[in-house]
Amino acid sequence: MPEPAWSRSTRWLSVILIDPRDFGADRENVRLALEKENIESRPVWKPMHLQPVFQGAMERGGDLSELRQGSASGKAGSRRCRVVGGKVSEALFEKGLCLPSGTAMSADDLERIVETILRCQKGN
Repeated sequence: MPEPAWSRSTRWLSVILIDPRDFGADRENVRLALEKENIESRPVWKPMHLQPVFQGAMERGGDLSELRQGSASGKAGSRRCRVVGGKVSEALFEKGLCLPSGTAMSADDLERIVETILRCQKGN
């Protein structure tokens, strides 16, 4: 992304999306290849509705009366939540990989990361 003249990015988080059909490897294959080269990376944050505490959460567009009934019952574990954007966040989690970043990274560091990722690509 272009950087505005009036500011400087912290470069706090760099994320790539990897489509296994196009790239020839999935996010986990790339993460493991980076790990093998002692390059830290991690999946994008796991969506809240996939966390154990929210297991069984209602899908977007669910019956809101169920929400009211669940919260009124007072039974432990009977409360449910409404998931908005669940499919989008799931796709980002499945395909997203957080890469090393920061203003202290050298050109050599960047080249090493890029080369490792490209070695995972189909045809390489």
